[in-house]
Amino acid sequence: MANRSRRTAASVASVASALAVLGALVSCGTESGTADASPRPTALTGRTSGDSPRGTAPSGAVPSGAAASPSDAVPAATGSTDRSETRCRTSELSAAVGRVDPGAGQRNFPVVLTNVSSRTCTLHGHPGAAFVDASGEQLGPDPKRSPGDAVTVTLAPGESAWAGLRYASPGVSGARTATPAALLVTPPDEREPLKVPWRAGPVPVSGNASAVFLTVLEPGDGP
Repeated sequence: MANRSRRTAASVASVASALAVLGALVSCGTESGTADASPRPTALTGRTSGDSPRGTAPSGAVPSGAAASPSDAVPAATGSTDRSETRCRTSELSAAVGRVDPGAGQRNFPVVLTNVSSRTCTLHGHPGAAFVDASGEQLGPDPKRSPGDAVTVTLAPGESAWAGLRYASPGVSGARTATPAALLVTPPDEREPLKVPWRAGPVPVSGNASAVFLTVLEPGDGP
Protein backbone atom coordinates (compact mmCIF):
# COMPACT_ATOMS: atom_id res chain seq x y z
CA MET A 1 0.00 0.00 0.00
CA ALA A 2 2.82 2.40 0.82
CA ASN A 3 4.44 1.73 -2.56
CA ARG A 4 1.14 2.43 -4.43
CA SER A 5 0.75 5.76 -2.58
CA ARG A 6 4.28 6.78 -3.51
CA ARG A 7 3.68 5.93 -7.24
CA THR A 8 0.41 7.93 -7.25
CA ALA A 9 2.11 10.97 -5.72
CA ALA A 10 4.91 10.73 -8.26
CA SER A 11 2.42 10.58 -11.17
CA VAL A 12 0.55 13.65 -9.87
CA ALA A 13 3.84 15.49 -9.51
CA SER A 14 4.83 14.59 -13.09
CA VAL A 15 1.51 15.80 -14.46
CA ALA A 16 1.76 19.08 -12.53
CA SER A 17 5.31 19.60 -13.78
CA ALA A 18 4.25 19.00 -17.37
CA LEU A 19 1.35 21.47 -17.03
CA ALA A 20 3.70 24.08 -15.60
CA VAL A 21 6.13 23.71 -18.52
CA LEU A 22 3.27 23.96 -21.05
CA GLY A 23 1.94 27.13 -19.36
CA ALA A 24 5.39 28.70 -19.50
CA LEU A 25 5.69 27.94 -23.21
CA VAL A 26 2.28 29.46 -23.99
CA SER A 27 3.11 32.54 -21.96
CA CYS A 28 6.47 33.02 -23.69
CA GLY A 29 4.91 32.63 -27.12
CA THR A 30 2.38 35.37 -26.47
CA GLU A 31 4.94 37.82 -25.12
CA SER A 32 7.32 37.28 -28.05
CA GLY A 33 4.59 38.05 -30.64
CA THR A 34 4.45 34.58 -32.18
CA ALA A 35 0.98 33.96 -30.85
CA ASP A 36 -1.96 36.03 -32.10
CA ALA A 37 0.18 36.96 -35.13
CA SER A 38 -2.73 37.82 -37.47
CA PRO A 39 -3.17 41.68 -37.72
CA ARG A 40 -6.27 43.19 -36.24
CA PRO A 41 -8.46 45.16 -38.71
CA THR A 42 -8.36 48.94 -38.33
CA ALA A 43 -11.63 50.40 -37.08
CA LEU A 44 -13.35 52.59 -39.74
CA THR A 45 -15.36 55.01 -37.70
CA GLY A 46 -16.83 58.35 -38.72
CA ARG A 47 -16.74 57.91 -42.53
CA THR A 48 -18.39 55.93 -45.26
CA SER A 49 -16.71 53.83 -47.90
CA GLY A 50 -16.55 56.81 -50.30
CA ASP A 51 -14.85 59.23 -47.88
CA SER A 52 -11.16 60.04 -47.97
CA PRO A 53 -9.09 59.24 -44.87
CA ARG A 54 -8.85 62.01 -42.36
CA GLY A 55 -5.89 64.31 -42.90
CA THR A 56 -5.80 63.86 -46.68
CA ALA A 57 -7.44 66.00 -49.37
CA PRO A 58 -10.19 64.44 -51.52
CA SER A 59 -9.24 63.59 -55.05
CA GLY A 60 -9.25 66.75 -57.23
CA ALA A 61 -9.27 69.20 -54.31
CA VAL A 62 -6.67 71.94 -54.02
CA PRO A 63 -5.05 71.91 -50.55
CA SER A 64 -5.27 75.09 -48.54
CA GLY A 65 -2.41 77.45 -49.40
CA ALA A 66 -1.64 75.75 -52.72
CA ALA A 67 -1.79 77.74 -55.94
CA ALA A 68 -4.42 76.64 -58.41
CA SER A 69 -3.28 75.59 -61.83
CA PRO A 70 -4.43 77.61 -64.87
CA SER A 71 -6.99 74.94 -65.67
CA ASP A 72 -8.60 75.51 -62.24
CA ALA A 73 -9.18 79.22 -62.89
CA VAL A 74 -12.62 80.53 -63.88
CA PRO A 75 -12.54 81.49 -67.57
CA ALA A 76 -12.93 85.16 -68.40
CA ALA A 77 -16.40 86.23 -69.48
CA THR A 78 -16.84 86.90 -73.15
CA GLY A 79 -19.50 88.83 -74.97
CA SER A 80 -20.26 92.11 -76.65
CA THR A 81 -18.09 95.11 -75.82
CA ASP A 82 -19.62 97.43 -73.26
CA ARG A 83 -20.21 100.91 -74.67
CA SER A 84 -18.60 102.40 -71.55
CA GLU A 85 -15.26 100.99 -72.73
CA THR A 86 -15.41 102.80 -76.08
CA ARG A 87 -17.21 106.03 -75.23
CA CYS A 88 -15.46 109.34 -75.68
CA ARG A 89 -14.24 110.88 -72.43
CA THR A 90 -14.37 114.60 -71.78
CA SER A 91 -10.57 114.78 -71.94
CA GLU A 92 -10.65 113.29 -75.45
CA LEU A 93 -12.98 115.92 -76.91
CA SER A 94 -13.14 119.58 -77.79
CA ALA A 95 -16.40 121.55 -78.02
CA ALA A 96 -17.54 124.42 -80.18
CA VAL A 97 -20.74 126.27 -81.05
CA GLY A 98 -21.35 126.74 -84.76
CA ARG A 99 -22.93 129.61 -86.65
CA VAL A 100 -26.50 130.51 -85.81
CA ASP A 101 -29.14 129.20 -88.21
CA PRO A 102 -32.15 131.50 -87.77
CA GLY A 103 -35.61 130.11 -88.42
CA ALA A 104 -39.14 131.42 -88.09
CA GLY A 105 -38.89 132.95 -84.62
CA GLN A 106 -36.21 130.42 -83.69
CA ARG A 107 -32.49 130.49 -83.07
CA ASN A 108 -30.63 127.26 -83.84
CA PHE A 109 -26.98 126.44 -83.16
CA PRO A 110 -24.96 123.28 -83.78
CA VAL A 111 -23.05 122.21 -80.67
CA VAL A 112 -20.07 120.30 -82.02
CA LEU A 113 -17.93 117.70 -80.23
CA THR A 114 -14.67 116.70 -81.93
CA ASN A 115 -12.43 113.75 -81.09
CA VAL A 116 -8.99 115.20 -80.34
CA SER A 117 -7.54 111.95 -78.98
CA SER A 118 -5.44 109.35 -80.79
CA ARG A 119 -8.04 106.58 -80.49
CA THR A 120 -11.46 105.93 -81.99
CA CYS A 121 -14.31 106.49 -79.51
CA THR A 122 -18.11 106.71 -79.50
CA LEU A 123 -20.89 109.09 -78.49
CA HIS A 124 -24.49 108.07 -77.86
CA GLY A 125 -27.53 110.18 -76.97
CA HIS A 126 -27.92 113.77 -75.81
CA PRO A 127 -25.09 115.96 -74.50
CA GLY A 128 -25.64 118.09 -71.45
CA ALA A 129 -25.54 121.90 -71.63
CA ALA A 130 -25.87 124.93 -69.38
CA PHE A 131 -25.44 128.68 -69.86
CA VAL A 132 -23.24 130.31 -67.18
CA ASP A 133 -22.19 133.83 -66.33
CA ALA A 134 -18.63 135.07 -65.80
CA SER A 135 -18.59 133.75 -62.22
CA GLY A 136 -19.74 130.29 -63.31
CA GLU A 137 -23.31 130.62 -62.02
CA GLN A 138 -25.91 128.92 -64.20
CA LEU A 139 -28.37 131.10 -66.07
CA GLY A 140 -31.80 129.59 -66.53
CA PRO A 141 -32.81 125.93 -66.26
CA ASP A 142 -31.10 123.01 -67.98
CA PRO A 143 -32.04 122.60 -71.64
CA LYS A 144 -34.74 120.04 -72.36
CA ARG A 145 -34.11 116.98 -74.50
CA SER A 146 -35.88 116.94 -77.82
CA PRO A 147 -37.37 113.56 -78.73
CA GLY A 148 -35.28 111.55 -81.15
CA ASP A 149 -33.81 108.12 -81.79
CA ALA A 150 -30.30 108.02 -80.39
CA VAL A 151 -27.63 106.29 -82.45
CA THR A 152 -24.06 105.45 -81.55
CA VAL A 153 -21.75 107.83 -83.39
CA THR A 154 -18.25 106.46 -83.93
CA LEU A 155 -15.56 109.13 -84.08
CA ALA A 156 -12.12 108.42 -85.47
CA PRO A 157 -9.45 110.92 -84.40
CA GLY A 158 -10.38 114.33 -85.83
CA GLU A 159 -14.03 113.47 -86.56
CA SER A 160 -17.03 115.29 -85.07
CA ALA A 161 -20.62 114.86 -83.95
CA TRP A 162 -23.17 117.59 -83.37
CA ALA A 163 -26.42 118.24 -81.49
CA GLY A 164 -28.88 121.04 -82.21
CA LEU A 165 -29.35 123.75 -79.56
CA ARG A 166 -32.64 125.60 -80.12
CA TYR A 167 -34.72 128.25 -78.39
CA ALA A 168 -37.36 130.81 -79.32
CA SER A 169 -36.00 134.22 -80.25
CA PRO A 170 -36.38 136.39 -77.12
CA GLY A 171 -37.52 139.31 -79.24
CA VAL A 172 -40.50 137.24 -80.36
CA SER A 173 -41.25 135.25 -77.20
CA GLY A 174 -40.93 138.09 -74.72
CA ALA A 175 -38.97 135.86 -72.29
CA ARG A 176 -36.61 137.41 -69.76
CA THR A 177 -33.04 137.18 -70.98
CA ALA A 178 -29.46 137.20 -69.79
CA THR A 179 -26.19 137.22 -71.70
CA PRO A 180 -24.03 134.20 -70.85
CA ALA A 181 -20.27 134.25 -70.68
CA ALA A 182 -20.02 130.62 -71.72
CA LEU A 183 -21.88 127.45 -72.59
CA LEU A 184 -20.89 124.34 -70.63
CA VAL A 185 -21.16 121.20 -72.77
CA THR A 186 -21.00 117.76 -71.12
CA PRO A 187 -20.50 114.68 -73.34
CA PRO A 188 -23.00 111.82 -72.84
CA ASP A 189 -22.34 109.71 -69.71
CA GLU A 190 -19.61 112.07 -68.54
CA ARG A 191 -19.52 114.42 -65.55
CA GLU A 192 -16.87 116.97 -66.50
CA PRO A 193 -18.04 119.67 -68.95
CA LEU A 194 -16.22 121.52 -71.69
CA LYS A 195 -16.40 125.32 -71.56
CA VAL A 196 -17.21 127.18 -74.77
CA PRO A 197 -17.22 131.00 -74.89
CA TRP A 198 -20.69 132.32 -75.82
CA ARG A 199 -20.76 135.13 -78.37
CA ALA A 200 -24.32 134.89 -79.67
CA GLY A 201 -25.97 137.47 -77.40
CA PRO A 202 -28.86 137.18 -74.94
CA VAL A 203 -30.63 133.87 -74.27
CA PRO A 204 -34.01 133.22 -72.58
CA VAL A 205 -33.70 132.36 -68.89
CA SER A 206 -37.25 132.65 -67.53
CA GLY A 207 -40.83 133.52 -68.44
CA ASN A 208 -42.98 132.34 -71.31
CA ALA A 209 -41.33 130.37 -74.11
CA SER A 210 -37.99 130.42 -72.31
CA ALA A 211 -37.22 126.73 -72.75
CA VAL A 212 -34.01 125.71 -74.51
CA PHE A 213 -33.89 122.36 -76.34
CA LEU A 214 -31.12 119.93 -77.32
CA THR A 215 -31.31 117.16 -79.93
CA VAL A 216 -29.48 113.83 -79.98
CA LEU A 217 -25.97 113.69 -81.37
CA GLU A 218 -25.41 112.72 -84.99
CA PRO A 219 -22.35 112.50 -87.22
CA GLY A 220 -20.81 115.65 -88.70
CA ASP A 221 -20.38 119.25 -87.62
CA GLY A 222 -23.83 120.62 -88.36
CA PRO A 223 -26.86 120.49 -90.65
